[in-house]
Amino acid sequence: MKQQVLQIHADDNVLVALETLPAGAVVQHRGSSYTLLEEIPAKHKFFMDDMPEGAAVRMYGVLIGTVLKDVKKGSRMTTTNTHHAVQPYAYRGVQYHWTAPDVSRFAGRTFNGYHRSDGRVGTANYWIFIPTVFCENRNLDVIREALHNELGYAVADKYKQYTRQLVQAWEQQEPLDQVQMQPVPAHVQRPFAHVDGIKFLNHQGGCGGIRQDAALLSKLLAAYANHPNVGGVTVLSLGCQNLQVQDFRNDLAALAPHFDKPLYIFEQQQSQSEEQLIADAIRQTFEGLSAINQLQRKPAPLSALTLGVKCGGSDGFSGISANPAVGYAVDLLVALGGKVLLAEFPELCGVEQELVDRCTHRESAEKFTRLMKRFEETVVQAGSGFHMNPSPGNIKDGLITDAMKSAGAAKKGGTSPVVDVLDYTESATKPGLSLVCTPGNDVEATTGKAASGATLILFTTGLGTPTGNPVCPTIKVASNSALAKRMADIIDIDCGPVIAGEKTIEEMGEEILEYCIRAASGEVLPKAVLLNQDDFIPWKRGVSL
Repeated sequence: MKQQVLQIHADDNVLVALETLPAGAVVQHRGSSYTLLEEIPAKHKFFMDDMPEGAAVRMYGVLIGTVLKDVKKGSRMTTTNTHHAVQPYAYRGVQYHWTAPDVSRFAGRTFNGYHRSDGRVGTANYWIFIPTVFCENRNLDVIREALHNELGYAVADKYKQYTRQLVQAWEQQEPLDQVQMQPVPAHVQRPFAHVDGIKFLNHQGGCGGIRQDAALLSKLLAAYANHPNVGGVTVLSLGCQNLQVQDFRNDLAALAPHFDKPLYIFEQQQSQSEEQLIADAIRQTFEGLSAINQLQRKPAPLSALTLGVKCGGSDGFSGISANPAVGYAVDLLVALGGKVLLAEFPELCGVEQELVDRCTHRESAEKFTRLMKRFEETVVQAGSGFHMNPSPGNIKDGLITDAMKSAGAAKKGGTSPVVDVLDYTESATKPGLSLVCTPGNDVEATTGKAASGATLILFTTGLGTPTGNPVCPTIKVASNSALAKRMADIIDIDCGPVIAGEKTIEEMGEEILEYCIRAASGEVLPKAVLLNQDDFIPWKRGVSL
């Protein structure tokens, strides 16, 4: 008989509906009966006991809220009867003990990556264009149009062809709804076979804001230039902006004293014309592309991988299928000597004590506490709070409080010790799990994760999110099979079999790591890469959840 409900932790006082349960239904769970007082949609929760006003609601074994009014056993948890609540946290000097998973299946395995002179290994070989200021975005757009189309990196050809067909139908007064989108060849011949893409980091910063924003942007752009997935860099500057070219050079030198990738810098106010600027940038970049095309993939141990983990468009199944499956995959990688980055500080709200207790050093625990509290204070000062993090889509699909959402989101980080805590743009240097301070915002978080060195990103979603990153291949992991089928064009891995009871978390986690090895080797291209989902939003350290 298919399981109808799930109690995630023995201390929980709510049950998760694995399918929609009608009002009046009697649900059996571990020897107890529960008569449902209302319909409980799949992914939502109902109370296991009568709960008085102010009673603590527990899920994942932690406090995730308090009830706002008396509720009856069998009632559905909603935003009208439950409010976000969390326990305080502090360093306690706990000695955390971790039992690593069995990695014998992956012993001696390698991936084929791009070996850089500093010893790091990339999963891709990209050329990036960086504007030091938003004034250069239009020039980047012109260059993108030229290089993407002529060098085989464009993905919009089918839409251009579709538009031409619509024009023809309109001119001939034919019904437009009869025009069909035509498929384009799956493989386009590219002159630079070992260059995986040309990426453009358009942004809205560099001038006009506070100088601290420009300084942080400079560090972010330097981190992208130094990224192991990047083979060469072209920088476009206006000349008079806050973020000066020399600032970028200084940050790059501080980050990588022996930086040896092709780097071309063009300043528009020193050029004879915009036409010359663009032509020179295209010509020199073409020469640079020819140079980095000489680099080819070679075997590297799995310990050379750095996985960033992220969730977005989460649903009530994310914390019980996709996130823990990803968590098991990253535990495997940690046991193999790799690096893992867990970010989204607003979505660690409520599980802070667990993470503090997992820190291997007091300095890391105190840094996490300091960054977390500073972040929350900034949000509160703006009249908001972490409790406002869940989106309408999250709530509709069963994530009622931020603490509930966070407890499920944190499962992506697995169970290994926390070896380091990184502020925004700081580089991951230690094997194991590191926490990275970023907002929960999908693009701001993935942007920051790549800056800290992620060479692949595992992105879980329950509702569907078309998000990627310019330099870090992003793998989409669905929490449920309905989503995986409905949005097959953006989903790479389906964790729905966990909900259906067809696969265990461990089996799913091993499949995820196998996919990562193939993606890191270029044997499979994640959908976000195929669709050129190159989202890039620098964090200004303002209020962003």
